[in-house]
Amino acid sequence: MVLFPLCKLLSDFLRWRRAVLKVDTHPLPLSLEAESGSVVRDIVVGSVEEQQQRLPLETSWGAPLVWGDSNGSAWRRAEFAHRSIRTGLLTLAVGPYGHFLRRFLSSAELYFLPGNTVVYYVLTDSPRALDPPTPLGPGRELRVVPVAEMPGWEHLAQGRMALLAATIKDSVRHEVEYVFCMDVDQELVAPVGTEILGELVATLHPELYGMPRHTFPYEHEPASLAHVEEDEGDYYYTSELYGGLCADVYAMAQACSQLILQDQEKGLRARGLEESYLNRYLINRRPTCVLSPEYSWWDSALAADVPTRRVVSLGRQCDTLEPQKRQEQDC
Repeated sequence: MVLFPLCKLLSDFLRWRRAVLKVDTHPLPLSLEAESGSVVRDIVVGSVEEQQQRLPLETSWGAPLVWGDSNGSAWRRAEFAHRSIRTGLLTLAVGPYGHFLRRFLSSAELYFLPGNTVVYYVLTDSPRALDPPTPLGPGRELRVVPVAEMPGWEHLAQGRMALLAATIKDSVRHEVEYVFCMDVDQELVAPVGTEILGELVATLHPELYGMPRHTFPYEHEPASLAHVEEDEGDYYYTSELYGGLCADVYAMAQACSQLILQDQEKGLRARGLEESYLNRYLINRRPTCVLSPEYSWWDSALAADVPTRRVVSLGRQCDTLEPQKRQEQDC
């Protein structure tokens, strides 16, 4: 084991990445030394096959932990191969986030549940942004749901769960079996297949997977309904991708929106906005399927090293760039 002082953590991560070393991101090899304030992490080196054999494939409560190229994922895809499944992919494209929409849809056409029936639900305050419409393949449909403008990221984050719940209740649940909610500023860059299907699906945060529990940015304010006690929580989940059966996703979105509203009435706002309430809910109602950071990744010194990057957050990467680079990357 190698001991790294916290002040060197970022530079060491960058050096590891340049050296193409693989980090074992299973929570078990990590430990915290309270006296020295340092993090201990095992470095794992070996062939791709050896690294994949070391990947954790199941959570402590028995849910599959999904890596796209694992044998377990191949078995899961085989289980769904002969079933006719309709899945919704729901995204919110309002304000400045609208310019990500075409790239999002084009990448989803290539990589999201290829060969399966998919209905795209686009909640937008600018329906004309889809004229002319993005070309869709066989078995793919587009539904545009007009919504009011939501200025500012905080308003968007605080109100999104309520919009999702209403849309699932009013239309989505009548048309598809599964629904997945994704941030529009993401791009699919490798296949995302039926291995992701489950009753309630959550995705591990790429910068916090494998990190000590005390680093998770859970809500610490006891008065907030998103509050998490020190002895609670298994993982920290990102709000960039989650889904499952329509009934389960609706129940989660509705519960989170109600918690957000109740906190707002008390003048409280969770530190992670909707992501805080999502994590609170998933502690009480553990997901039946957990997606690895392959399904939500961005270029960061702290991001977990993964075998395959399948979904990349353009928005998170753009936030770290200088203005000129942001323009070059079409941020």
